[in-house]
Formats: sequence, C-alpha cells, structure tokens
Amino acid sequence: MKKIVMKTNLCDKIGFENFYKHHFKSANNFAFYKCGNSDAALDLVQDGFSKIWENCSKIDFDKAKTYLFTSINNLFLNTVKHQKVVFNYQKETPNFDRDNQNPEYILEEEEYKKQLLSKIAALPANQREVFLLNRIENKKYKEIAELLDISIKTVEKRMSLALKALGLKTKFTK
Repeated sequence: MKKIVMKTNLCDKIGFENFYKHHFKSANNFAFYKCGNSDAALDLVQDGFSKIWENCSKIDFDKAKTYLFTSINNLFLNTVKHQKVVFNYQKETPNFDRDNQNPEYILEEEEYKKQLLSKIAALPANQREVFLLNRIENKKYKEIAELLDISIKTVEKRMSLALKALGLKTKFTK
C-alpha cells in the first residue's frame, strides 16, 4: 500500500515537521552511505534540513526531497574538499627535522595552520567552493564558471572576497 503524502507548506511548522519525519531516515541513510560515519551523517542531515527551513519559501514542495538530498551531497562534497585542503597542506609542508627547530617556531607554524584552516572553514560556502576549486584543484576561473553555472565575473568576485577574508593577495589567475 502506497503512503499518501499531502502537499504542505514547508514554512509551516507542522508541514515542515511532517516533511522531516517522512524523509529523515532515508536522508540519514543517504548521508551515512556517503560518509560512513553516523555522527557526520547526522550533522549533514541536520544541515540539509536547516537549509530547507531557511529557504522554505523558495522551494517547491514537489522538489523539496531533491533539494534535501542535493544539499546533503553538496555539504558532504564541501567537507571532502576541506579535508583535501588539510591533507594537501600537510603533504606540501616540508617536514624539516623538528628536533633542530626552535620550539617557538613550531608552535607558531601550528597556530598559523589552525588559523588558516579555520578561516577557510568560516568562508561562505560559495566563496569557499570557488577558492578550493581554484587553489586546490587548480581549475581556471572559466572552468569554475562553467562547472558552477555562473559568470566569470562572479567567480572573480567570490575569489576576491575569499582572498580578502583570508588575508591573501587578490591577484586574479584566469
């Protein structure tokens, strides 16, 4: 027997709760399948539902489930990109003989690394995405614009804002 789901307004508290209850389990399974960690999956699902609640007036109810799963997937991909940044930074950082280095220098280096990663994580999603695609995946602005379906000028603006927020030079690399 098929369940009948009534179309409701996602901005209505009861309608949203019904949507949440109806789709939570499948969204959580999807997120767990993506990341393999139940705590991380729950975080992704909660963030996905938060996005729906924040944008409830813009989302057509018939497309809400797709929006939820796409949001969870994008959030997961952002997490993977962030982990890739951390990994690449650690890989590219020369591993000098730490016994011969000044302990104060090592401490400052670790603190700088934490601050940079924190600043990258704090960037708005659209700026972080452009920054990571350009700086980590070495994509040109034109490629990023095509990939994200935005103009090159928008890519330039997002990159400029990201670099400014990170305290880095704002030279464009097209």
